[in-house]
Amino acid sequence: MTKRLGTRDRVTTETSVRLSLGLDGPARYKVHTTLPFLDHMLELFAKHGNFFLEVEAKGDTHIDDHHLVEDIGLTLGESLADALGNKRGIVRYGQALKIGSEGRGIGRALTPMDETLSYVALDLSGRPYFDFKVKFSVQNKAPFCFELLDDFFQAVAMSAKMNLHIKLLQGRNNHHIAESIFKGFGRALAQAVAVDPRRATLVPSTKGSL
Repeated sequence: MTKRLGTRDRVTTETSVRLSLGLDGPARYKVHTTLPFLDHMLELFAKHGNFFLEVEAKGDTHIDDHHLVEDIGLTLGESLADALGNKRGIVRYGQALKIGSEGRGIGRALTPMDETLSYVALDLSGRPYFDFKVKFSVQNKAPFCFELLDDFFQAVAMSAKMNLHIKLLQGRNNHHIAESIFKGFGRALAQAVAVDPRRATLVPSTKGSL
């Protein structure tokens, strides 16, 4: 099977983003966004999803980080959609946790990180929907504006046309919460994009398209 790779460039008056995402491993990453904390989170996503990821991005962070974080999310979602193509053969829902003897059901990942436990579920349905139930605590010294993760994942879900649910079950430390979410997103997505050899030529939908 040819390795699935999507590459997108997004250049505006506010940001410049070039991103490549490979779905078939091995895990390799080179990430430079000028936001060290986001670099770390994207590296975790690639490592735990077994993805190839290259990101080169910069933007008007002298104003704030919003434009850059959101545009990286948009570009990641577009690259994912590009890499998936017509989605023939994919599992679609993924299974970080199997349900039933055939492993069918909503793809999901329960990911612990010390005191934190998060839940990620997704469906590569072609119908974008996003639900983010995560609360971060107020920090005296913030290395990153954590509420921007809501905007980041919404941008990913909308541009990839993905049904994405992210929920925090418990957690105290903002870094651990973010890390749990990115690891869980990588794990759930890896299962969803995996190719089922029994259905290699089929689109996983009764509609015939996703």
